[in-house]
Amino acid sequence: MKRKFFIMLMGLGLVLGAAQAPAQIKKGKTHPLQTKSWMRGVNGPVCTNLKELLKDPGPVDDKSWELAAQHAEVLNESSYVLMDDGRCPDAAWADGAKQLREGSAAVLKAVEAKDAAGARAAFGDMVKGCGTCHGAHKKKS
Repeated sequence: MKRKFFIMLMGLGLVLGAAQAPAQIKKGKTHPLQTKSWMRGVNGPVCTNLKELLKDPGPVDDKSWELAAQHAEVLNESSYVLMDDGRCPDAAWADGAKQLREGSAAVLKAVEAKDAAGARAAFGDMVKGCGTCHGAHKKKS
């Protein structure tokens, strides 16, 4: 009897724990922008373009370096958008946004110094922040 009661309590705890787990944030509280729209329309393409620009040997001319800086700046600003308007549900989200902010700032600093290797290393650190948040919140397809 005690075993059945214990198992029922464990099951109830799991159900209640799952109910209290933060849900994926679909959009802010007052702005109509959906998070998935921001990711698909801004973060995804900008991150992909920056990654391509930083591939060895890195940006090849001033125009490419300027574009890389622009991408790093947009990703840095995105870290603030993702925290704005009540989007942040938990520490994983906040940590991911912080890593995105700090990582993109490091990418920008390296890009401004025209240090392709440094920018690639900073980019690798930056995308770990994306993984932190996506691991906790992105729906598995």
